[in-house]
Amino acid sequence: MGRVSALQIQPEVYTSKVKSEGPKLVPFFKATCIYFVLWLPTSSPSWFSALIKCLPIFCLWMFLLAHGINFLGTQPSARKILAGLIFSALGDAFLIWQEQGYFIHGLLMFAITHVLYSSAFGMKPMKPVPGYVVMVICGVSYLMLYPYLSGPFTYLVAVYITLIGFMGWRAIAGMQLFNDLWTWTKLSACLGAVLFMVSDLTIAVNKFCFPVPYSRAIIMATYYAAQMLIALSAVECKDDHDRTIQKMN
Repeated sequence: MGRVSALQIQPEVYTSKVKSEGPKLVPFFKATCIYFVLWLPTSSPSWFSALIKCLPIFCLWMFLLAHGINFLGTQPSARKILAGLIFSALGDAFLIWQEQGYFIHGLLMFAITHVLYSSAFGMKPMKPVPGYVVMVICGVSYLMLYPYLSGPFTYLVAVYITLIGFMGWRAIAGMQLFNDLWTWTKLSACLGAVLFMVSDLTIAVNKFCFPVPYSRAIIMATYYAAQMLIALSAVECKDDHDRTIQKMN
């Protein structure tokens, strides 16, 4: 009965959350549209192109801040996701000038992002099986890239793949389809992590192996979607926070 009732309630919960959270995401969608409409050339990096690229991430900062400073102050997971978004924006800015030697700087910023996201998703439940699956995928990906890597990228890419794979495992492990009333937030984290991995794998193949058709569109579409979904996963913390306050009152 518990599983049936949860599945019956979920559509109503999802609809109510779309109505409450959707308006807060409007600036993000507008900023994303601006990026794709302007489609500034990557061959001419500038502070303006960096601003346009980072603007959707700035909007996700505001999305989380819109839930209240007090909420962020009392919820470590949401705070870590916000910090991850800040480092993501720094990484985006560095990658604007990747041909000028700032690719490794961007790689470092996103590595920190994945550590923060992993910490936000937590280690419970453990669920080792998804971890094994992700480990195999990451291993195959690195073996595919390895012949094309040289110098410091030989080990930097290995470390980065390990970090993003760990983040993906923790996001997938947190998804509980039947036992959690707020399943949609766990699903958001899971889908966001998977899309992030797709985006970064496309970057790696396009940079180190061979040109990927429509690579920039694939990379940025999956990246923005991933960040939005991960930011949405923090809303679960607010649901728990609000329920706690209601019980106290």
